[in-house]
This record gives sequence, C-alpha cells and structure tokens, in this order.
Amino acid sequence: MMAPLGPILVATDFSGLARHAATRAARLAHDTRSALTLMHVLPAQPVTKVREWLGASSAHEPKMCDQAHRQLRQLASELTSVRRVELDIEAAAGSAPDEIVRTAERVDARLLVVGARGAGFLRRLVLGTTSQRLLRRTDRPLLVVRQMAHRPYRRVLVAVDFSPQSHHALILARHVAPSAKLVILTVFQVPFEGKLRYAGVDDATFEIYRKRARARALRQLHALAHEAGLSPSQWELSVVEGDASRRIVEQELSRNCDLVVLAPHTQSAVADVLLGSVTRHVLAEGKVDVLLSTLRES
Repeated sequence: MMAPLGPILVATDFSGLARHAATRAARLAHDTRSALTLMHVLPAQPVTKVREWLGASSAHEPKMCDQAHRQLRQLASELTSVRRVELDIEAAAGSAPDEIVRTAERVDARLLVVGARGAGFLRRLVLGTTSQRLLRRTDRPLLVVRQMAHRPYRRVLVAVDFSPQSHHALILARHVAPSAKLVILTVFQVPFEGKLRYAGVDDATFEIYRKRARARALRQLHALAHEAGLSPSQWELSVVEGDASRRIVEQELSRNCDLVVLAPHTQSAVADVLLGSVTRHVLAEGKVDVLLSTLRES
C-alpha cells in the first residue's frame, strides 16, 4: 500500500464546478488517507468597496464573512456526510492567490484542487492573470477538476517527455489514482523533419528515421515504467507522432481516460506549463480533469 498523498487543499467559490472540485478532493482525501482543508477567499475588492461606501465600522463586512463561514460549514457537512475525512475549513479575505499560497504553506498541502471554470476568482485562477500570480509562487501540484466525482479515477493518461519530471509525474499519478490503469503517452516527431524535407530526403529514407524515432520512444517508455516500479498490469503505452497538444486530447478521448497528468520541464514549474500552449490546449479542448505535476518531493 502506498503512503498517504499528504494534506490536500481545495479552494471553492461555491460555484457548480468548484463543488465538483470539493467533492473530488474529499474522495481523494478518503481514498489516500489524507487530511483535507476546504478554503474560501472573500475577494478583496468587495470588502474594499463596502469599507469605502459604508465605512470601516459597517456591519456588512462581518455579515459577508459570516455568510462565507456558513457556506463553508454547510459544504463541509455535505462532504463529511458522504466521505469519512479529516476536514478543516479556512476562510480568508484578500488576494485569492496570496491567501491560497499562504494556507498551502501553513498546512503543507501536497495537492491543490480547484474547479476548471468557477465563478469569480477561480475562473481567473485557471484561465487568467491570477493563475500566473498564484502558480509562479508555488511548486505544489494542481488538480483542475471539470467532472463530477462519481468514482475514483480509473484510467489516467500520463504525458511524458522523458525529462526528470516524467518520473515524478508517474509517481504522483499513482498517489492520486492508486487503483487506476496508467496510459503512458509520449508524442514523438522526427528530428529536424522540416530541414530534412527541405533538403530533399526521399520518403523511404524519411520512413527509416520515423521508425527509429518510434523505436527509441518505445525503449524509453519501458525504461521509465520500470524505473517507476510499475508492473505490466498497471500500465499500457501509447506512442504517437505529431503535435503534442492535439495528440494528448485525442488519446484522452480514444483511450477513455478520466484524468490527464502533465509535467512541466522548466524551473518555473507549474506556472510555465499552465501558460504553455500544450496545457492551454488540453484545458480548453479536453473533457476530463487535468493534474499539473511538479518536482515537489514527498
């Protein structure tokens, strides 16, 4: 049996997809024997406006905070009525990224969970400038939830490029989905294809290069799975040629996966992969949850 994943922090704005995220986080906490913190951040702008309009002594600001606490307690009660989890609630006011990072550091969260397209700050968290502010300040894995959490993850597509982060992505996938089948995907291209075509390399020769590139990717996949300690029954491979953005979404659908794991390979960790074209395409065009892995060690 694998060790617990570790503390999980889920941020909610009480929108529909944010509730899906909270439900998924509770299921993960239960299945991986991990503590769960449910958090809501009251955006700074409404609080500031209340103070400007009604004065610092106005009773409206405490009422807003009380309402947030009531909603958190209600959601926590709903989650714990279904899953036996160790759950804490956290309410804050201010900058959502700042407060989330601060809480993540305090509880040493090993996984952050958000809805794919929430209302207000959670929408900006994943799709806009707020995401840059948050994700450039943390190296913690981020799970972006878009589906209802009816069941544990069963088939997980892990996209790898054989960088050191690829091994970490496989380990994280096993922690988050310990009973799932892993589909390990690599997308290859013939090196210097454009230059070779321009140089007049004939189709037969180009096909030799393509076969070599595919064979090399197959060897690397088997070596990576062995390094990660996966048994043959725990994984299957997928080696395809082309554009990584499109192929990942195609394989997600054709392989009937319910989670995609992507691993950054830069010093900026999740920030750069979230802002990169591959992840933007997968988040925009894919249909399932996306786990953005980092090199944070357990």
